[in-house]
Amino acid sequence: MTGQTSYYEHGTAAERWARAQLFFDAREYAAAARVLSNLAPETPEQLAPRLLLARAYYHSAQLSRAERELRDILERWPVEDYARLMLGRTLERQGRAAEAAAHLRIAGAMTGTFREGPTVTVPGGEGEA
Repeated sequence: MTGQTSYYEHGTAAERWARAQLFFDAREYAAAARVLSNLAPETPEQLAPRLLLARAYYHSAQLSRAERELRDILERWPVEDYARLMLGRTLERQGRAAEAAAHLRIAGAMTGTFREGPTVTVPGGEGEA
């Protein structure tokens, strides 16, 4: 489509954002990613399009792209706990469990859901009624 904008690039930023959300909600993750991959760089100061782009990449199994986007998000917004959780899950899906664990622990600590290993109840132990 030389000289013409494609359907994915057509319209204002607000129209493309709405289109991307519709694609994502319809589970058309690759289409959402196509829209967002052009939109997110236009508004680098906005987290929402970049986070939705990372989610669209993740759900469409574009894991390297999801990882790259999540690392970029965390570089700019280091306390974005959801991006940290997603990065951990993305690394897990890539078979990089040890690397994922560190990000999942950080995300858990940030949200107050941190657990240090499995919880074990000892019969007759302290605190048991």
